[in-house]
Amino acid sequence: MKMKCTYRVLVVVAAACCVVLLGLLLGVTQDVTGLLLTLRPCNSPSLLSASLNATPLRPAASAGTGKDGGGAMVRAWGRRGSGGVGQAGPRLPLQISRLVVGVVCCGDRLNETRTMLKSAAALSHTPLTLIVFTEEALKPAFRDMHASWSQETRARISLDLHPITFPAGQDAAAWRKLFKPCASQRLFMPSLLHEVDALIYVDTDVLFMAPLEHLWGHFSHMNASHMAAMAPEHEDLATGWYNRFAKHPYYGRLGVNSGVMLMNLTRLRRFGWEEYVVPIYKYYKLAITWGDQDIINIIFHFHPDKLYVYGCEYNLRPDHCMYMSVCKTAETRGIFVLHGNRGTFHSNKQPAFRAVYLAWAQYRLGQDLRQDLYYPMQRLLLKASNTTCGKIHNAFLKGLSSVDWMISKQIGGDTVDQQCGWMISRQIGGDTVDQQCGWMISRQIGGDTVD
Repeated sequence: MKMKCTYRVLVVVAAACCVVLLGLLLGVTQDVTGLLLTLRPCNSPSLLSASLNATPLRPAASAGTGKDGGGAMVRAWGRRGSGGVGQAGPRLPLQISRLVVGVVCCGDRLNETRTMLKSAAALSHTPLTLIVFTEEALKPAFRDMHASWSQETRARISLDLHPITFPAGQDAAAWRKLFKPCASQRLFMPSLLHEVDALIYVDTDVLFMAPLEHLWGHFSHMNASHMAAMAPEHEDLATGWYNRFAKHPYYGRLGVNSGVMLMNLTRLRRFGWEEYVVPIYKYYKLAITWGDQDIINIIFHFHPDKLYVYGCEYNLRPDHCMYMSVCKTAETRGIFVLHGNRGTFHSNKQPAFRAVYLAWAQYRLGQDLRQDLYYPMQRLLLKASNTTCGKIHNAFLKGLSSVDWMISKQIGGDTVDQQCGWMISRQIGGDTVDQQCGWMISRQIGGDTVD
């Protein structure tokens, strides 16, 4: 009996030594291993053991629902002081005092980034701060862009330029080359922007197709636990990438796409976000394919309660329509944010995406949105209507049809400016017209047709 006990002890000790040795070979310290193990959710296999298997981990199906325990969505407005979105609190009416958009631009992404910023400026009516992390050589181009805008626009929209910066003691070159040039910079925004409460992060290959206030409004739908929001990577298990190919844990059943991400920086700092980012990168760097997006998926796999998920219409990509249209909410509500990943804006692979980008690239901020953006975009999209994504060309235009220029007329002596998110109920020619975002009105007013 004594020999059996001794034998069992030796087996346990030997197994422990093997695990430690394997951790050292993988470049994982004991502290990192401990940190990763603390990430393990209830009733799931050990992160350390599961990560060594070829089959990716599968979290509980409820992880990807954005709901608490399968029940109704908890809707709470997080506050920090007055008007912030930091600490938990009761839900309040959404009153936006300033929007913040963040982006990282390196290499040849200058024109793409400026076009994205133009769309943000044109389709917002709230004061807006544009935060750009970029290389020193590109900063003059961004300053010139901002200086070229009208005085009224510059009074509403501020531009903050920041250098590309990675944590001290880290391999900056490795982080810089992770997937897209400098894209991993976004992972360190919570500490670099310590005075910023929350922001919308977007990749450079993104275009806004409806007022930013729509997207920002999702902050008011987050509960007390949520610290970020994203859209699913896919809508269909048959074509999903993460569920078929990933060699690491990921969020929910299909993963999430981080190209459009609401970041509650206050909560991310409180969570200790960057204390997870670096060790997870070291542990999984040989398994990740999509760089910073994979790191984000790994974190939210182990903390699904901290992620709010919105619909694909807020991050529509070619994958949603290249074979058939799978984002049905985009067809009914319109596309709010268009994401031309894999160079779609600059190739003929998806003419509908290129059409939208060309319309925005040719538009100059301050021009008439209807005559100089909406109609040119409509004409270009109609030329692509025989393609798979072009078949839903109306979805590309629905968001634009809700912008304030759709109705700005003298009616009964009053000037009616329709801002997205507000409702107008007016008597026009004996008819009551209720204008809401996402709907189009075509009426004869003073001899003019207003769409």
